[in-house]
Amino acid sequence: MTLTLSRPEGTLTGEITLAGSKSISNRALIIRALSGTDFPIHKLANAKDTVLLNALLQSTDDTLDAGAAGTTFRFLTAYLSMQPGEQVLTGTERMKQRPIGVLVDALRKLGAKIDYLGQQGYPPLRIGAPDGFGKANTLSIAANTSSQYISALLMLAPTLPEGLRLQLEGEIVSRPYIEMTLSLMSYFGVSHQWEGQTIIVPPQSYVGKPFTVEADWSAASYYYAMAAIAPETDLRLNGLFRESVQGDAVLSKMMTEFGVETHFDDTGVRLKKSAGAEVPDEFTWDFLKCPDLAQTLAVCCTALGTSGTFCGLETLRIKETDRILALQQELQKVNANLIELPPTGARTYFQTQGKTLFASTPTFATYEDHRMAMAFAPLAMQHPIEIEEPDVVVKSYPDFWIDLQKIGFEVAQ
Repeated sequence: MTLTLSRPEGTLTGEITLAGSKSISNRALIIRALSGTDFPIHKLANAKDTVLLNALLQSTDDTLDAGAAGTTFRFLTAYLSMQPGEQVLTGTERMKQRPIGVLVDALRKLGAKIDYLGQQGYPPLRIGAPDGFGKANTLSIAANTSSQYISALLMLAPTLPEGLRLQLEGEIVSRPYIEMTLSLMSYFGVSHQWEGQTIIVPPQSYVGKPFTVEADWSAASYYYAMAAIAPETDLRLNGLFRESVQGDAVLSKMMTEFGVETHFDDTGVRLKKSAGAEVPDEFTWDFLKCPDLAQTLAVCCTALGTSGTFCGLETLRIKETDRILALQQELQKVNANLIELPPTGARTYFQTQGKTLFASTPTFATYEDHRMAMAFAPLAMQHPIEIEEPDVVVKSYPDFWIDLQKIGFEVAQ
């Protein structure tokens, strides 16, 4: 199925109420399950990944299918390793290509019984009842892989007999997601110490109490890109918090370089961009702490003809797709590209090149990746576009296409 997206030229105005953050919702669900208390979670994300995790946590089936949900799979791997009985945890073909070995190795050291049912180091997994789980209370884990591994271990940590001392080896990627996990744990009564590269969580109990999920800053990024591309903007986004636990909240600062102002109030934010705002010739950002924003900013830069220099993209190749390759292939359809620059020290840099040019209506592939669909949608501000497999957005933002119609987009299937 292909969706055609367009928007008449003019000022971007309107109001959108964003759904709850998938990242926060998924952590709250795991903590609730570990707490043994059925406390209410308000404004829980309606993302497919969150709905699926909620269902799987309540399932009594022997085989649990996490589909394409990476966070769901990783959090469940840790959670199930402490549960009685035996379960098989599986997912899509793409999920079976996404590494899980770092987390499995760590859990095995804690006493988990986990076997690979296919290729070593990859799903699917058979997870048996633990034998003396928590017999070790000190772990070392590579910090330059997915922060979801670290978050999965941290959420288990207070329930272990001796807690957990987690040593992070190497450069820490996606640090804000670890901080988000610890912040939520703190809200539910769990204390920790973070000293240098070591996080210490003593044994303690989660305290169940009502919780409200803040709106998703990752979802907000697509509207910020539209605001930057529009000739003039006055747009409301409801549900965002000024004091946010999400690393992607840096977006409000980032987008000032594109002339987009963020005004906070009690209900969310108001985005404003004045007519005639200058477009930057160059934009440089380290996405190590906010990798989910990289696709949106790459598209935004090429739409405006800004030369964007990015680093901190280390985790993008092991997401729902190889996001760097996917960006390269799709940007080329509109006279642009994302190229890898010659090595500079220990960091790898990429640069956007070119400015969008529409010889015809481009059809963008989505690679079973929700963020590819939504990151390219703002280009419809410049020219009609087509998006293949648009339903992929259900993973994190099921109402995305509906919400676009509220602010003047024309959507046809």
